[in-house]
Amino acid sequence: MKYLVTSALPYANAPLHLGHALEIIQTDAWVRHKNLNGSEALYFCASDTHGTPIMLQAEELGVKPENLVAEMRDLHEATFKKFNVNLANFYTTHSEESKDLTQEIYSKLLDHKYIFTEQISQLFDDEKQMFLSDRFVKGTCPHCGAKDQYGDGCEVCGKTYNALELISPVSELSQKKPSKKESKHYFFDLEKFTSFLSTKVQKISKQQPMINKMSEWLDSGLSSWDISRDGPYFGFKIPGEDAKFFYVWLDAPIGYLASIKHWCELNGKDFNNLIKSDSTKLVHFIGKDIAYFHLLFWPAVLEAAGMKLPEEVFTHGFMTMEGKKMSKSRGNFISAEKALEYAPADFYRYYISSKLNESVSDIDFSLEDFVEKVNSDLVGKFINIPSRIQNFIYKHNQGKINPNTNSLNQRFTSDYQTIINATETRNYALAIRHIMKIADEINLYVSENKPWDLEKTGDLQGCLEICSEALVAFKSLVVLMEPYIPEISQQIYKLLNLSDCTYSIVYEQGISEINKYEHIIKRLDIDELKGVYDG
Repeated sequence: MKYLVTSALPYANAPLHLGHALEIIQTDAWVRHKNLNGSEALYFCASDTHGTPIMLQAEELGVKPENLVAEMRDLHEATFKKFNVNLANFYTTHSEESKDLTQEIYSKLLDHKYIFTEQISQLFDDEKQMFLSDRFVKGTCPHCGAKDQYGDGCEVCGKTYNALELISPVSELSQKKPSKKESKHYFFDLEKFTSFLSTKVQKISKQQPMINKMSEWLDSGLSSWDISRDGPYFGFKIPGEDAKFFYVWLDAPIGYLASIKHWCELNGKDFNNLIKSDSTKLVHFIGKDIAYFHLLFWPAVLEAAGMKLPEEVFTHGFMTMEGKKMSKSRGNFISAEKALEYAPADFYRYYISSKLNESVSDIDFSLEDFVEKVNSDLVGKFINIPSRIQNFIYKHNQGKINPNTNSLNQRFTSDYQTIINATETRNYALAIRHIMKIADEINLYVSENKPWDLEKTGDLQGCLEICSEALVAFKSLVVLMEPYIPEISQQIYKLLNLSDCTYSIVYEQGISEINKYEHIIKRLDIDELKGVYDG
């Protein structure tokens, strides 16, 4: 079985923050787990590059949009790699592959009569000579009277509305009152897929809160989806039109396929054979804010185009900072790059993973909790095992592990299966709790048997036996921890003379000789991390 796995495409208007890291860590851990479990899994992503915000930002900076998104794509890919993400391919939606696939899918939708046009009224900025998307107009909520609300919904009363309903609207671009203007738009007939989606959504999402939410939307009735935008706009032109473009939310998810296609071209693979194969599974990891697009709009588009549907869309919640929504103005915002100046990537990977499970609830990043958990778990429990015992084996037995020392390891067989199963279902918090429980038991085993006392009394064989048993069990924890802390695991693999591990090794002795221990990780100092938040 081959898994083609994606995370949501980060928008190419800004560097990544730690909230983005949550998703890429969650995705990468699962991809690594699938490979350890004997399947082939590949991680694909890209920068999401089209839309009015990109166009306006490029204009403000005095650069071409193409140059802006190319620079941001490189920055995004670099950040992914710094967080030890094992990418098969990181691409861009502003590519020939993406353009070709978008036009191919659009052509199929058109052929099957799922596309229609309609004249619509929109707010228009006469000074900027452009139509205003909902995010570029503010006014007074028509329901509760709250001022300074965006054109798609009120943050005070929670109700949604059309931008034309705003009271006293003002363009965010010119700070002038917009006019109303009509334009022809292209729509995807999403309503026709209501029956299909009603049965399919429960197969694509395994999370009951998301199934319930999709059912609410389906029950309230689906609306046709506006897939076009008027120029000026940065994106792909609709065939046959001079100044109309595909809306970014049509070509953005197609970017998943474009990244896979580009990888196929680089590696001599047949994209069509790969994507159509029954043994290929497409899996998306996303945030709950874009569930509508991925669980309703995207499957409907793929079905309409006769293309493979996602096997699963897995949804997560948001990340808060110290119990509050991330905000630069509040001083609790962490950029991904800056976070790495204060602690290694695997420390963040471990901490975030320890809070993730199958739910779509938000998780909180607390600086003090982060330091305490890393110091307690990774330093005080996990790495403490080899650091306290390996020297006995290296000093008294030339680094050789006693043969047939697997009894302590076998004691945890059922726990190992629980950990593997929990990682499979993305209940990383449960998996890590079990790993640390075993680490505690290994440390207790060493403390109770006191190999240092056996060394003093001359019972070197007994000393070596205890240390060998503990290191064999520790080896299993390292393999089980690889999805979460891959860089640290690789360092420990060198100590244990291991490579190309799979989960099968956790049930065996697995190691016969170790190298001399070298320092791997150190404790965090809370005072050194005070500057981690971006103001």
